[in-house]
Amino acid sequence: MITASINLFGLSLKRKIEMSHCLELLLLYSVTPNFLPFSHSPSPPPTLLYFCLDGPWTQKPASLRDVAAAVEFIAAAEVAVIGFFQDLEVPAVSMFHSMVPNFQDVSFGISTAAEVLAHYNVTGSTISLFRLVDDKQLDLKSEDIERMDATKLSYFIESNNLHLVTEYNPVTAVGLLNSIVPIHLLLIMHKTSPEFEESMHRYQKAAKLFQGKILFILVDSGQKENGKVISFFKLKKSQLPALAIYQTLDDEWDTLPIREVSVEHVQNFCDGFLKGKGSRENHESEETTSKVEL
Repeated sequence: MITASINLFGLSLKRKIEMSHCLELLLLYSVTPNFLPFSHSPSPPPTLLYFCLDGPWTQKPASLRDVAAAVEFIAAAEVAVIGFFQDLEVPAVSMFHSMVPNFQDVSFGISTAAEVLAHYNVTGSTISLFRLVDDKQLDLKSEDIERMDATKLSYFIESNNLHLVTEYNPVTAVGLLNSIVPIHLLLIMHKTSPEFEESMHRYQKAAKLFQGKILFILVDSGQKENGKVISFFKLKKSQLPALAIYQTLDDEWDTLPIREVSVEHVQNFCDGFLKGKGSRENHESEETTSKVEL
């Protein structure tokens, strides 16, 4: 265990790191001149950067010792994956640990507490994924885990890793279509656009208004493989960025080219579609595209 303690301008910074298989640790402390307690500069606070020259330090899932801790842990994350194990010596535990550094946007927890396992109706080794966006719990039971390797477990997590705004790709498309939420809103926009960061902030804000009703998706128009999504909705590149809304149950859809992404534009477009205004069927499309491809 290594503890780094630094005091700067009255700020006490402490960081404990558990190291594994590391020969050397470098600490870089980056300070910008404008970062002072009385400064109004937008400069970021001092940052500690840890480098391990002979392999990464161990990243561990949070230990959930009681029901309250587990409930709080799940509520605080958009996506949480918890390993419920009665025995920490089973092979699945090490496989579960290996997933942690691969998904930076997922919160990982682990529990062996009998009361926690009972609360979530766990009778054997189980890996559960909890999603905020559609209030979903997906379970891998003991028999499922026994047939899995690290690649399959990684695919399970990635395909079901749906957030308030989920970036579209062939893997997340599977989870999107398996969600109980049948209406999907797509923001089709180039990620290198100067307006992208602010647009995403507004888009995420709008997503909270329709949580449980509409899944919000980002489609990067700069990715060549996403061209089929753009053509499906009969959009031209000159019309981008654009919103496209899609009903998976009856294949109704509508589009709205926009110059600026705003909460008001998104909200009005979604409300209109939910009320049955302006939708059309994709049967008009000259090409038949399966839902999986979307």
